[in-house]
Amino acid sequence: MMNSELFNILSNSNKDIDNQKLMDYLHNKLSDGEKHEIEKLMADSQFMNDAMEGLENIKDKTKLQGYVDQLNEELRIQLEKKKLRRNKNRLPEFSWIYLAIVLILLLSIVAYLVIRQFLH
Repeated sequence: MMNSELFNILSNSNKDIDNQKLMDYLHNKLSDGEKHEIEKLMADSQFMNDAMEGLENIKDKTKLQGYVDQLNEELRIQLEKKKLRRNKNRLPEFSWIYLAIVLILLLSIVAYLVIRQFLH
């Protein structure tokens, strides 16, 4: 589960590199030319470089996909919580219409009372 999440994080973070190519790079399955291509792209992106260095430091590469999945799941949950919090604090779409109706009604009542007071 964790590996697919890391896979998702990597896919969302860099559209220039194929996910499978990244995983192959981490498992030393690429040719020298492909490795050079990945390293060149890593040199252009500090985030990508830091992420790859962190992934390379994982000793048990068989658990790498599990870590990726776990990271993606935690990131998804965190983003979902932020989205819910943002939507919770948000007023309903048509709240300004309701507010306008209430203000018009209040102004109408006040006007009625003022006019009635002047007529008596």
